[in-house]
Formats: sequence, structure tokens, C-alpha cells
Amino acid sequence: MTQQIESKKVGIVSLGCPKALVDSERILTRLRSQGYDISANYEGADAVIVNTCGFLDSAKEESLEAIGEALTENGKVIVTGCMGKDADLIKKQHPDVLAVTGPHQYEQVVSAVNKAAPPVANPFVDLVPEQGLRLTPRHYAYLKISEGCNNRCSFCIIPHLRGDLVSRPINMVMAEAEHLAKAGVKELLVISQDTSAYGVDLKYQTKSWRGQDYETRFLDLAKALGELGIWVRMHYVYPYPHVDNVIPLMAEGKILPYLDIPFQHASPSVLKAMKRPANQEKVVNRIAKWRDICPDLTLRSTFIVGFPGETEEDFTYLLDWLKEVKIDRLGCFKYEPVSGAPANEIENAVPEDIKEERWHRLMQVQQEISEEKLAKKVGQVMDVIVDDVDYEENITIARSKADAPEIDGNVFIRDESDYEAGDIVKVQIKEASEYDLIADPY
Repeated sequence: MTQQIESKKVGIVSLGCPKALVDSERILTRLRSQGYDISANYEGADAVIVNTCGFLDSAKEESLEAIGEALTENGKVIVTGCMGKDADLIKKQHPDVLAVTGPHQYEQVVSAVNKAAPPVANPFVDLVPEQGLRLTPRHYAYLKISEGCNNRCSFCIIPHLRGDLVSRPINMVMAEAEHLAKAGVKELLVISQDTSAYGVDLKYQTKSWRGQDYETRFLDLAKALGELGIWVRMHYVYPYPHVDNVIPLMAEGKILPYLDIPFQHASPSVLKAMKRPANQEKVVNRIAKWRDICPDLTLRSTFIVGFPGETEEDFTYLLDWLKEVKIDRLGCFKYEPVSGAPANEIENAVPEDIKEERWHRLMQVQQEISEEKLAKKVGQVMDVIVDDVDYEENITIARSKADAPEIDGNVFIRDESDYEAGDIVKVQIKEASEYDLIADPY
């Protein structure tokens, strides 16, 4: 009679940005290769990993609450991620955690799990798929091309948490991308702290992939990814001049006509205080040229209102800039102090009620821009990627090339169909709302 082998189980709580999600996937892949199963709940886990976010004070509070919940529900808790830099704070509030490690310290996390719940070997099972384990749906995946950041924005502590830029050589990135594509991934979302700075730390070293030489730089990465024949979406792209060279690849359909650029503000005085590029007039002209080359280009960005010293004049400048540029997809945050950030020393803090009022005004302007842009899509035929099918409501939930998962809008396809997640299908747009589209199969 064959002896039943019971594998140890590990649970995980992953907080923060997609870059942290990729860290969680890498940790789980390594644990799975040692024979661990992944538990869907606290009760079934022999240990729980909490991958924390430490960027904002509110994120730290959320992380501390998640650690406390995991301790209450399970008891064996290992903490990792950006907040791991504040190990003393974590241990002071939660002295019973088993271990605390910093961001992308995979081996230390695995060692802590091994100590808390030693693995049980099972030689009869192929434990890890070739592409590794992922926390995203099967049809899309995040592709992290670098760690850290060389920028020193006054509101940000990412370099303190994750260090300076460390790029992955382009052949390693492309090997992972190719594995994902072969495993059925239909959309890759390229992420980092500064995607357009990719390779500068490696002096753009040349590597070979599929028998061809590519430099480890943003343009060559876009060219190589464009050879995979799947959707490729670029995130966290700073508007350096060389970004201009990637726009023709979008016009040719090699990669998606989508750029996620964190502008943060438009007022020169606020941008100077943020220690970010401040020539927004030049940016306006470049965006106009990009749209001439690639009319379907979608721009997503994030902005901060209520930054210390932001005047009503600065805020009005931002609104006027948005009305001129007409950003397609926009996220807005009310400024929140971050422990250790230089911006905390800037005088003339903006009161909370004014931050709130400015946030609502900006989002109203953006809603009007979004409504105007989406209304122009009614009648168009376009490709969309299916994320889910709601059989009860008889609606398929999909996204266009202009929509990143989780953060942008959706395309709701009416009609019964045999669509499955990951299918790329043609639809005709019939209606538009503020942020979403309604379509019929074409």
C-alpha cells in the first residue's frame, strides 16, 4: 500500500504594488519546488507569509493590521517586503512574529519557512510548472525587469527600501517572457520602479536571445518583446527623450499603444519641490508628436494633490494642463507624509480639507475627459481580452488595449458566448459610460 505523503502548507498575504506581487510569486515558486503546498486560508497553513508595503504611513498601518490578523488566525507568521526595513517597529508591535526580512530577500524568507515548518519531500510529484507559480490569472502576468531606483523624488523612500537600480540582463528577462508566453500568457505587463531607465546600471550590455543580439535597454526590450506575438503593456515609464523611439513600435502593433507615465503634477514649482523634471510645456509638445505617430496611444498617469507648498495657482495650472493634454487614464492621490521622506521638511503643508476638495475637483475634470474620449469609441470595432465570464448576468468582462487590469476600465460584452478567460475577440462598441464600454460580439 502506497504511503500518503502530507505536504506542509504555506499561506501568503501579498500587499502593495505589482512589484511586490512578483516578489510573492517568486517566493511561492521556490517554496513549491521544496514540496510545500499553498494554503488558501489561515486554518490550513503551517506558516503564513505577510508581504508588506511600507511606502505610505497608511500602507504601514494596513501591513501591521494584516500581521496582527495572521497572528490571531494562525500564529506562525513570517514578515517580508518593504516594511521589513522597519523590523524594530514590527517586532515592537508584534513580538511573536517568527522572522522579519526586507524586500526581495527570497532566500531569507524561504529559510524562515523551512525553520517554522520543515518541508516534506515528495519525489513522485512534478511540483513546479516551468513558468513558476503566479498570483495573477493564467492569461496575464507581470514581468519585472529591474529592482530599485536611481531617482530621488522628495516624497519617495523607494531607494531606501529597495536600493538603487539593478536591471536584469535582457536575455534573462526574455527567457522568462518566452516561458510565460509558452505557458499560455496572452498579456505581459512590464513593471519596475523606472522602466525607461532599464539597463543604465549595466551600461546597456549586449546579450543574445533567439540568436540575435539585443542591448539591455528600453528600446531593445520593447523590440524583443514585440516578437512574442502577445500583448505587451509598458508601466512606470519616465518620459526621458529616448521614449520617443518606442512610439513607432506601438504604431506598428509590436507592443500595445499604452504608456503608464507617473507625471505626479504639472506645476513647475511643485515639480521642483518634488525633485522631478519640471518642463511640462516640452512634455505637452512631445505627447502631441506621440499621438501624431500613434493616434491610438493611451496615456495613463498618476498625480498627487495637496503636496506641501501647493498653492491654488499651482493646482489650477495642473487642471489646465490636464484639459490640454487629456490624459486617457488617471489615478489621483492626496499627499500623505512618508516617514523618512525629504518632503516632510517642506513648509506650508496643505490642510486636509483643501486636499479633499482639490481631489474631487481634479477627478471631476478627469471624468469629463474620460467621458468625452470614450464616447468617440462608440461604433468602433476593436480587439479585447477576456478576463471573466459572468454567466448569471450573461455578460463577459473584458479589456481593450487601452485598459490595464485592476486599474483601468472594462469592456462589458453583452450576449451569450463560449468565451473563456484569455480569449482575444473582436467586438463593436455600442455604449460608453464615464470609464467603461459596452460592446456586442462582432
